[in-house]
Amino acid sequence: MENEKKLESFVLVHNIAKRHNVGTLARSATAFGVSEMILVGRRDFNAFGSHGSTSHVRFRHFHSLADAKTFLKERDCDICGVEITENAVAVNEHPFKRSTAFLLGNEGTGLSAKECEICDFFVYIPQYGCGTASLNVTVAASIVLHQFGVWAGFSERTREGNKFIVAERPFKQAKKNYCMETSESVAEERRLKKENLSNGFFEDTGKEESPSNLLDTLFDD
Repeated sequence: MENEKKLESFVLVHNIAKRHNVGTLARSATAFGVSEMILVGRRDFNAFGSHGSTSHVRFRHFHSLADAKTFLKERDCDICGVEITENAVAVNEHPFKRSTAFLLGNEGTGLSAKECEICDFFVYIPQYGCGTASLNVTVAASIVLHQFGVWAGFSERTREGNKFIVAERPFKQAKKNYCMETSESVAEERRLKKENLSNGFFEDTGKEESPSNLLDTLFDD
């Protein structure tokens, strides 16, 4: 394993059916050393289950999977799909080579063909019991992120008593449960709105939709 560069892990969130899972994903992300959570499509999220951990992980937003892929590749980062595919490798075999972003599938349908296209490789989580066909997305994320942290040699957090010490909150979102946007992103979102209106995707009621409402319409399951 090459250690010249700092190894990082990312969580790529796209098409998650239950928005409150983002909050519990953030809790797992902070526990296992994730650098950033990348939201694609909708940028609002439900922080239920995060226990304040959303203030300890950076959030970044992109309008498309292609944009997210470009960002990650510029950082020499692999994209790993967490899915049972024909060529998937068991995650406990640690098939990692560098910093990695983990893309988890929709709770009901798994990864779509479009999502699979941006993945460099796939891992699956071996099961040993016969009572369920798959794991909850947040449980799966916890297992995969822990395995990557073991492989990458992340330093274990200091413990005090029977719990790990929680750091002071370093990050603050511009709006609660809302991923911060740049002026370029807002301009792009307005362009998409005009384009969709001209294509008849939405009725023009004469009222301006907020960016959040627009993304809810475009990406809600």
